[in-house]
Amino acid sequence: MPPAPPPQTYRVKNFGCQMNVYDGERMAELLADQGMSAADEGADADLVVLNTCHIREKAAEKVYSDIGRLRREDGSVPLIAVAGCVAQAEGEEIMARAPSVRMVVGPQAYHRLPAMLAEAALGKRVTDTDMPAETKFDALPRRRKVGASAFLTVQEGCDKFCTYCVVPYTRGAEVSRPFASLIDEAKRLVDSGAIELTLLGQNVNAWSGEDDKGRMQGLDGLIRALADLPGLSRIRYMTSHPSDMSQGLIAAHGEVAKLMPFLHLPVQSGSDRVLAAMNRNHTANRYLRLLDRVRMVRPDIALSGDFIVGFPGETEAEFAETLGLVEDVGYAQAFSFKYSPRPGTPAAKMDGQIAAEVMDERLQRLQAALQRSSQAFNQESVGRSCQVLVERTGRKPGQWLGKSPWLQSVHFEGAAAIGNLVTLKLIEAGPNSLHGELLATA
Repeated sequence: MPPAPPPQTYRVKNFGCQMNVYDGERMAELLADQGMSAADEGADADLVVLNTCHIREKAAEKVYSDIGRLRREDGSVPLIAVAGCVAQAEGEEIMARAPSVRMVVGPQAYHRLPAMLAEAALGKRVTDTDMPAETKFDALPRRRKVGASAFLTVQEGCDKFCTYCVVPYTRGAEVSRPFASLIDEAKRLVDSGAIELTLLGQNVNAWSGEDDKGRMQGLDGLIRALADLPGLSRIRYMTSHPSDMSQGLIAAHGEVAKLMPFLHLPVQSGSDRVLAAMNRNHTANRYLRLLDRVRMVRPDIALSGDFIVGFPGETEAEFAETLGLVEDVGYAQAFSFKYSPRPGTPAAKMDGQIAAEVMDERLQRLQAALQRSSQAFNQESVGRSCQVLVERTGRKPGQWLGKSPWLQSVHFEGAAAIGNLVTLKLIEAGPNSLHGELLATA
């Protein structure tokens, strides 16, 4: 490719999970440190970074579709970089199939974007999908522009090797960031205006490390240390694995006031046979007893989960066990997906692949059950008074939208501002949100 002028503007398009959002924010900061500015809404950008996710169905094909849409009216294309999990899994294939892509960078190497840009400006096509454990965090800018709520990645990678999942191959082995680095970054976020931190990880509750006194800590120890930071009002974490839900972390839900009463704990299926085929390392009963222990210390906990329907070999009776588990738990919210094979995963080669129409029908039944459960949880919240963190303006004039401690969307009217903690009385429950009455502002 011929040399190109250095890009002056950029756009980062994030797909998928909160960790991708965090990574996208950090890549944007790296580019800003190079003197670039974010492209205005609706304007062409000199550089477009597609920060991809491999979890969704046909993720790779959607990347090629997105690349094709970047061609401008005059036939030119911007400088294109493909980042994230699809880049990690299919970097060479992307370079072969999409000649307009100049850079492919995996999720553990995006700190090298400035150096890769310099090479791309010389006409080279550059790929970096190395997986150094901690290097990228050391190399990232210290400056963070944040709002009242911010993400903080504390752990990356996964050692669980669920048979349907590509994360161990795209994000690598489980790695915990050092305690001191996390406390330092958290302080900077709070100093920049964050009053709520959401701790992120593929298996966030697998985090461990030595604290400032040389003592080994689990995630509960990190949460307790963060709770001591002046100015920080709320702490959340996701995504967790049942195998790493320690008694210390359960206790923290009852003892740390700043830890919000919300737990996202994926189960995936209510069938023990399916769970074993998924290599989930827990049974439905063990999962339910785990939730009992959490509810014992925090009775008002809001529970969230993930479900896969149509895993290879799933029978109607096994799917009915999943519906039964949903009924037993009473989820405040949950995510549900049809199984789709991921290249290189054991489940992709299993016998008993389920027909698409069967998966469609089961997913509709599951989502209806989850919707009923969510509506019931919201209805039970009516009459409560709680603090809500204001996130944005609502659809109507004078209306605001924020999140309750239980991560419910709540809209209300009155004098407020984005970033405020306001006290509301929850007075009405809808299918996806609640209406609140303003009682006080912080």
